[in-house]
Amino acid sequence: MSAREQEISALWTAHRDATWPAGLGTGEGELMTLDTVIGGFVSYYLEERRLDPQRLVLLESCLADLDELMERIEEPARPYFVRLQTLGRLLMPGDAVS
Repeated sequence: MSAREQEISALWTAHRDATWPAGLGTGEGELMTLDTVIGGFVSYYLEERRLDPQRLVLLESCLADLDELMERIEEPARPYFVRLQTLGRLLMPGDAVS
């Protein structure tokens, strides 16, 4: 397993073990959907060691949606979604983590 795969696996374990944050307000449904979809991409990546072009397009769209919602996420929920955002970015080619 590469260092990148190990990082993704460790972050994914921490994310799965984390409790869903409370107090998310009106964006909770969309955040829950993004969490589920990005989580599916992570699981697929850890099995297949890659994402196909269609999944990459969908992941990019999910990350753009999450980026928009991040402005409204406050503590203590923020670290949960920062971790999700990092996981998604690690799946993109070229390690596009910012």
